[in-house]
Amino acid sequence: MQQKTTIVFDTQFEEEVYHGLTNYPKHLSSKYFYDAKGDKLFQDIMNMPEYYLTNSEYNILEAFKEEIARLFINGTEGFNLIELGAGDGKKTKILLKYFSENNIRVKYLPIDISQNVLDELEASIKEELPKITVETLQGTYFETLSEVNSIQDVKKVILFLGSNIGNLLHPQAIEFLSQIRALMQEEDLLFMGFDQKKNPQTILDAYNDQTGITAAFNKNILVRINAELGGDFKVSNFLHWEVYDPETGTAKSYLVSKQAQTVTIEKLGLTVTFKAWETIHTEISQKYDDDTVAWLAERSGLKIETEFSDDENQYKNYVFKKNKEE
Repeated sequence: MQQKTTIVFDTQFEEEVYHGLTNYPKHLSSKYFYDAKGDKLFQDIMNMPEYYLTNSEYNILEAFKEEIARLFINGTEGFNLIELGAGDGKKTKILLKYFSENNIRVKYLPIDISQNVLDELEASIKEELPKITVETLQGTYFETLSEVNSIQDVKKVILFLGSNIGNLLHPQAIEFLSQIRALMQEEDLLFMGFDQKKNPQTILDAYNDQTGITAAFNKNILVRINAELGGDFKVSNFLHWEVYDPETGTAKSYLVSKQAQTVTIEKLGLTVTFKAWETIHTEISQKYDDDTVAWLAERSGLKIETEFSDDENQYKNYVFKKNKEE
């Protein structure tokens, strides 16, 4: 039984941790995996041979960069390239390098919740691609997109790479896409990655590597609670577990308590008890096919302009426009 007290939360992190650990079943948001340590762990994940998503999307951008550039320009003098959850920008730099070499006028506006990541990205862009104008935006996607949207006279191309849309269940994804659509003008584009359904073992290997990097990434949220909220989680008492349902295309990540234990979080005035093998749900990673993506677009007031796929059809980038009929 959790002991709850009346509390005023100073941050969204505090509020979500409190409610997540006092709900049943327990849950924590994967967006809080990320801090300086979490950022590094995720970069390590993207470099793992099992994590096919990075190379698949990297290869798409490399193979089709000229066609993608023509699509983005399409008669305009220049555009704002807005990236949601920019991370280290490794894949986006493929396009930025092409834009720079071909004197395509673009302003790059990377958005991320992590200021640490944005600072490193800005420094690398200025060093590697000095002709590219970059302006970082720290915060949530829609707060920052709304700010950018006040500039009505410049075409927007919104990037959302890495199949991050997969962190949302379908109803949430529709709401997310609908919110993006509301901030798009008629000529704006949304360029988004969707990981495709495939051999279930390939998916499980990507999210539960034998070296334990993904486990450390998931457990980093417990490390953050300890460091930032005065928690006393014994991280080694939790097992990282991944499951995948090939019918729905949903992969789920859990932290599983290996024993009965009690955890206190001083900043929240909270005591949390765990039964042996009780779970904390930390993440979903949805996989898609063409029919599902078309359905999501239709429900969100978007239309698919085109798509790009890797050679093995493991991963696709779809390009959407606002559906004028909506």
